[in-house]
Amino acid sequence: MTVKALLFASYADALGSQSVDLALRPGATIADAVAALRSLPGGTALPASPLVAVNLAYADVTRVLEPGDEVALIPPVAGG
Repeated sequence: MTVKALLFASYADALGSQSVDLALRPGATIADAVAALRSLPGGTALPASPLVAVNLAYADVTRVLEPGDEVALIPPVAGG
């Protein structure tokens, strides 16, 4: 199955793209998607457990993904 990973700020810089299509096995979780991203060139800059949203809603890393899901990795932000 294919899911789209959306990357922002330093995460996009590290991987050189704002989005990546991931081919994952059926039944894959968010943790599997993060592991797949971390295996790409530059992916080690991503934390092992980033804040994640699936289809615009925050989600736990144990959530099972469906084909076509949009997984957004949300980098830390600072305000002032």
